[in-house]
Amino acid sequence: MTVQLGFLDLSNTGSGGQATAESVSPTPQILLKAFPLKNSDEISHIKEDVKNHTIVILKITPLAQKSIEDLKSTIEELTDFTISFGGDIARLGDERIVITPPGVKIWRGEKSSES
Repeated sequence: MTVQLGFLDLSNTGSGGQATAESVSPTPQILLKAFPLKNSDEISHIKEDVKNHTIVILKITPLAQKSIEDLKSTIEELTDFTISFGGDIARLGDERIVITPPGVKIWRGEKSSES
């Protein structure tokens, strides 16, 4: 019988009773963070979050109320970054966008098999 706890395989303890670590690399933990986008200065923090395996949901209304031009340029920069980094970005209704790190794709509805 093999018992695994975390990354230790206790089936190969041998006569010394010592557990050996598996050679499998750990899967990075993915976090979810949601917050309002208040100004375009937050772009660098958002990029760092995505690079650190965080899914970011931004409420864009606060920035939209200040400046539509700032909002457009901020979303354009985040879109360019996300695509170049291998992540995904999509709109969630009228007030939010979601940005995902590489390996996490956003479902956009079922594609019709009828053309």
